[in-house]
Amino acid sequence: MSDHLTLEVIDADGAEMEAYDNLPRSTRMSLLQRGLVAGGTIAVGGVVIGGLPKLVTAAPSPSQDVDILNFALTLEYLEAEFYIQAVAGGALSGELLKFAKVVKAHEVAHVAFLKGALGAKAIAKPTFDFKGTTDDPAKFQATSIVLEDTGVAAYNGQGTRVTRKLLAAAASVVSVEARHAAWIRDIARKNPAPVAFDPAKSQAQILSAVTATGFITG
Repeated sequence: MSDHLTLEVIDADGAEMEAYDNLPRSTRMSLLQRGLVAGGTIAVGGVVIGGLPKLVTAAPSPSQDVDILNFALTLEYLEAEFYIQAVAGGALSGELLKFAKVVKAHEVAHVAFLKGALGAKAIAKPTFDFKGTTDDPAKFQATSIVLEDTGVAAYNGQGTRVTRKLLAAAASVVSVEARHAAWIRDIARKNPAPVAFDPAKSQAQILSAVTATGFITG
């Protein structure tokens, strides 16, 4: 068994998204432990990325809520900046541009909400390089589907890890992210609701998938 954690993001209706899910629990825990280094830094596939929030493994608590909110904030920073750059780039038109403008406003609002909830404990906004995906309508569309599906899976994965106080707020965000996912799939002429149950992904899986894109540069 390799020490490197390999994930696949497959854009296929109903297809299995990540081989990680099928690993034995002991193997997954071993990989997760090897992927962590001090200070909220994660190593994936031999690449060390700093500045990411700590992975959460404990029972629900106010202190864990902070870690989960910062995890969510990292993803919202990513999505907000993706749509900001896409709208500003001028490559989009028609329904795709309308989608990008609406979702940009939502993601910016999500960032503000999470930063307000975290106050001084909020992590700083990373820097991003979207590698041309915001400047090409086809690439933007495909990337948006993956980002929105990932956002839904990320929030679903934390549902049992947050306190009751935070659960309602998280639910109000994930339902909107799901609407985004359905909308962009409809634009792309894909099934907006390909499965009966959305998958839940762990922080380790989500951060690994995001890191693999190379979009977060610092």
